[in-house]
Amino acid sequence: MKKVLLQTENLSKSFSNGGTMQHVLKNIDLKLYQGDFTVIMGASGAGKSTLLYALSGMDTPTLGKITFGNYVISDLNQDGLAVFRRAHCGFVFQQIYLIDGMSVMDNVLSAGLLVNKDKKALLKKAKKLFAEVDISEDTQKKFPTQLSGGEAQRV
Repeated sequence: MKKVLLQTENLSKSFSNGGTMQHVLKNIDLKLYQGDFTVIMGASGAGKSTLLYALSGMDTPTLGKITFGNYVISDLNQDGLAVFRRAHCGFVFQQIYLIDGMSVMDNVLSAGLLVNKDKKALLKKAKKLFAEVDISEDTQKKFPTQLSGGEAQRV
């Protein structure tokens, strides 16, 4: 039997739009199982990003409960959410968020240093990950403004 990795109960998110409430997520009950591959699809404005932001703790639901493993995400304070996201979440944003004054390698290492102080181990892991997404050693030395859109997205 597969283990439930992430679960929502009665998840809802509403926004006030000029005095009118806009209900983006409505009473969503969802179970995602460990090892499964899940795709979230829908039209523009359907609430896909809102759902992902809520599931990761980057946004607070209006109503409902979100559980990831042993974390009840919807009960965590900001510090707890930061720890949770650092340990369990990864996002590839449509907008590329790289620090212009740092090399590609330094951008990647800076994220790793938040959770692991062993720079040698991080460097080894970064090089392995770069190889998996076809980022050459020469590219790793470049700055974000020197990258193609595809390279920046893979970084």
